[in-house]
Amino acid sequence: MKRYYGLALFLILIDQLTKWIVVQTMTIAQSIEVIPGWLYWTSYRNKGAAWGMLEGQMYFFFAITLLVIIGLIYFLHKEVNGYRLLGYSVGLLLAGAIGNFIDRLFRGEVVDFIDTYPFGYNFPIFNVADMALTFGVIFMIIAVLFEEKLHKERGQS
Repeated sequence: MKRYYGLALFLILIDQLTKWIVVQTMTIAQSIEVIPGWLYWTSYRNKGAAWGMLEGQMYFFFAITLLVIIGLIYFLHKEVNGYRLLGYSVGLLLAGAIGNFIDRLFRGEVVDFIDTYPFGYNFPIFNVADMALTFGVIFMIIAVLFEEKLHKERGQS
């Protein structure tokens, strides 16, 4: 259990540190080229959810995020026992939810800064918390599809 909370705490700290650096050292819309044509640090603020959806619905986000965090903690304690990938996915989801929740609570908006152009596509700007959420969902899908089978094959119950 501690490893999953440790992962979440580590990622929350990295998320908040990187956002603090962006807020302290960059102006909004300022962009710094990291890998030419592919990766930029671009200071951006998001008052909504993913890609700016539901902008201005802060109380809705507070309520939903608190319910999600409580649900993830409950799930971690009741369902994850022995399923490592599932545990790590919940740790990642906790980190992402809490990281962006902190922004909404203290800044009234989410700080985004990772700006990519994979294969020429202008991907929406995101942050470390968003990456944690994305990988958390991916790992949860993999865990749900395969971990039970692997667990049984190893002779564990």
